[in-house]
Amino acid sequence: MQIRYFGAAKAAAGVEEEILAGLEPGVDGVAEGAPLSDLLDFLATRHDSAPGGTPPLKSVISRSTFLVNGFAARDRSLPLAASDTVDILPPFAGG
Repeated sequence: MQIRYFGAAKAAAGVEEEILAGLEPGVDGVAEGAPLSDLLDFLATRHDSAPGGTPPLKSVISRSTFLVNGFAARDRSLPLAASDTVDILPPFAGG
């Protein structure tokens, strides 16, 4: 599964993207068919310490929107597959 971070999520995670090699619960991802919410909880725990002055990923996720395979995922109970790409999109500021 490919995870792509944007804006504040990228800063909090310390990476632009990562590939979860497998979907082993608690080790490197979540179980096949697990809901998006489980993945988000896993990522918040995996990246629990953000660089100084950056909000933790858990906080960023709480106000973010998500794309799964390029489509808006408003329902956090959406089941995920190992082949999915998940984008984490925090609110963007600017004009």
